[in-house]
Amino acid sequence: MDLKKLDGKSRKNIEIGQLAEIVQKQDQRSGDLTEGIIKRILTNASFHPHGIKVLLETGEVGRVKHVILEE
Repeated sequence: MDLKKLDGKSRKNIEIGQLAEIVQKQDQRSGDLTEGIIKRILTNASFHPHGIKVLLETGEVGRVKHVILEE
């Protein structure tokens, strides 16, 4: 199974139900990533330089670094 990672800065790459790696506010300095399924897209803009902000199904909020697609 091949995994493809899309950039999380463009809203067009992000859809509800996708697997994503996000960085939460408290992890911005360390760069620790949290993996989860996107429940809601919180950023209205089509682009954000630090990543589109999303809510995961677990209730965690953060900016998308990568969207993970299975090929």
